[in-house]
Amino acid sequence: MTEIQRPGALYQQVAAAIREAILAGEFAPDSPLPSESQLIARYGVSRPTVRNAIAALRAEGLIDVRHGKGSFVRSDGQPALTIERRISRTGDDRFTMPNGDAWEETEAPTTYRTRTTKATGRLLQLAEEEALFGCDRLLNALDTGTRAMHRTLIPFEVAEAVPLLGKEPCQRPAAIYRLLTQDGHTLWWSETVRARMPLPDERATLQLPDATPVLHLSRVAHGTDDRPLILEELRVGADRAEVAYRITADKQPARRRQA
Repeated sequence: MTEIQRPGALYQQVAAAIREAILAGEFAPDSPLPSESQLIARYGVSRPTVRNAIAALRAEGLIDVRHGKGSFVRSDGQPALTIERRISRTGDDRFTMPNGDAWEETEAPTTYRTRTTKATGRLLQLAEEEALFGCDRLLNALDTGTRAMHRTLIPFEVAEAVPLLGKEPCQRPAAIYRLLTQDGHTLWWSETVRARMPLPDERATLQLPDATPVLHLSRVAHGTDDRPLILEELRVGADRAEVAYRITADKQPARRRQA
């Protein structure tokens, strides 16, 4: 039996002892923790104390409770999926993106009308409550089973200016890019990535374990005069995926020589 002699609530002391054992390698990643009865005997505490300690470690994201199987140490391995965020253009004005063939749609896309929020309005350089077309897709990576939520937001003004886009706003991004270039736009993209804790619907849809953040990627396609045209959002569990970028140096404008 391991004697607990630490300040703080008893369950916190047990949680600290289990945490130290995990970090010391006594319990390897993906391996099960001892059963409740074994932990009770090991630390000489009550069942409620052990359960509270497990709940605290679960909230930290250090362990994962699998119903009917017990508590397991979270994996510290590499993410299951690397999402390449490059965009390529072919000679016939088609756009391709890495990982494009790696995803399948698990259900039919949903098209709807919505309005800008403070966050989406800032990215699209629009005021709040401006009309948008929205398209939501639920994606599944074929090789890893990783789920992702993809959303496209198109201002009404942009959809009205491109008739084929206004008629069918829920197209794949590569198809939208092609329509925009055919309308005369020279496109470039900006993107931000942030990690945050998921909303309840995101946690359920993405099937996230407890205490798991999501990666939230926001990509804006810019056109003529750098005007934002569409906004894409991709949300995926941070425990399942990482994102990769190809970075090139911008050319600096030539300096004028003084006479």
